[in-house]
Amino acid sequence: MAKKRQNIILENVRIEAVAAEGKALAHIEGAVIFVPLAVPGDVVDIRVTKKRKNYMEGLIVRLVEPSPDRLEPFCEHFGVCGGCKWQALPYEMQLEAKRQQVEDQLRRIGHLDVPEVSPVIASENTVYYRNKLEFTFSDKRWLTDEERPEDGEIIPSCPGVGFHVGRFFDKVLDIKHCWLQPEPSNEIRNFIREYAFDKGLSFFNIRTQEGWLRNMIVRNNQEGDVMLILVFHYEDVEARKSLLDAVGERFPTIKSLYYVINGKQNDSISDLPCQLYKGEEALYEKMEDLRFKIGPKSFYQTNTRQAYRLYGVARQFAALSGSETVYDLYTGTGTIAQFVSGRAAKVVGIEYVPEAIEDAKANARANGIDNCEFIAGDMKDVLTEAFIARHGRPDVIILDPPRAGIHPDVAKVILSAAPGRMVYVSCNPASQARDLDLFCHPQAENAPRYRITAVQPVDMFPHTHHVENVVALEQI
Repeated sequence: MAKKRQNIILENVRIEAVAAEGKALAHIEGAVIFVPLAVPGDVVDIRVTKKRKNYMEGLIVRLVEPSPDRLEPFCEHFGVCGGCKWQALPYEMQLEAKRQQVEDQLRRIGHLDVPEVSPVIASENTVYYRNKLEFTFSDKRWLTDEERPEDGEIIPSCPGVGFHVGRFFDKVLDIKHCWLQPEPSNEIRNFIREYAFDKGLSFFNIRTQEGWLRNMIVRNNQEGDVMLILVFHYEDVEARKSLLDAVGERFPTIKSLYYVINGKQNDSISDLPCQLYKGEEALYEKMEDLRFKIGPKSFYQTNTRQAYRLYGVARQFAALSGSETVYDLYTGTGTIAQFVSGRAAKVVGIEYVPEAIEDAKANARANGIDNCEFIAGDMKDVLTEAFIARHGRPDVIILDPPRAGIHPDVAKVILSAAPGRMVYVSCNPASQARDLDLFCHPQAENAPRYRITAVQPVDMFPHTHHVENVVALEQI
């Protein structure tokens, strides 16, 4: 017999601080409880959802007394949508929480000897700051508490287009207005939804793998140019052309209109052809005197203005004089490599995704840069002693790996290359702290040791707990 879950309500709990993963915390009889969507100073009633020996997790069931710092969330989807969970937290408190997160990961958890962590570089825009969003079509959208029918009542088909809800891979919240991307992003999505309703077009069901409309991706640049990529589950030439023509007529300012046919069981389009239906093949973004081509599959930092500040920190930490050989590992489309190339003798970029490397090469040619070389391949396979012998020993290494960090074999080759300086850019301070320990406390007897000389967090995603962090290291 299944054990009945105990319904524990903790009353009049005062929230004390912001904690990891964007949650807040309080202490109850020696145990800590983690609560999402709370603000330090709130007095709340909490329903316990998880209870362990030393900690609990819970949800707010009643806001007894709001914190004097609590703000009214600006988005109608707050609390249901999985993003922007810190809307109730003043921006200055968000920045300090992110700085503290970096400090905790590097110093308290990672036991690293670090200088003072600099204040987080704030985002110039805290809304409408993203240059790319992906929306999902679903034939059974998430219903809010107010929309759910009484027990026993049949729930009709409720299609919608928006974001996945929390941990539910098959639940999509229908989004009316998103504050992440400037217009016409919302206008395009809402127009396509209403057009689909009017024409009786089917929305995708991820469980049964049925339905036609699957995903849509909206990209934009700082000039206001827009790229739209519509993803269909299967080809229906007549319906596709009618929809794309309607979108093009309603939004004549769309610069690039693409479509993709995706009959796979996952939403990734990285291995699928993108068909240009109308307009130009790419958008372009400027950064100082550089111009970057952004295609439908191109990787580009989603907060453009903060990307400029992030790359500026990386270039500053690299401390280049013009004579150095620089390795840019996990180079993506080569933005950092090209950004530092004017102050280096030679830059070698390595990236796993071949299409990204082709973009990097094209951008370098277009920018008249002839001291950058880009190589595609798995980092642990490409970055070898033989590779270093061919391309020259690096004076400076810049790393910007995925969230999981670097492979131990990559760390070994980096240590054997023994660059004088390193710059580690990370979107995950936890994995960054683990990797930094490999450089600061290497296990091999003859390996060089490094010390951390500077730590600079950068806020790329306001109203979330995510933070980008840049660390400078120099060989001891």
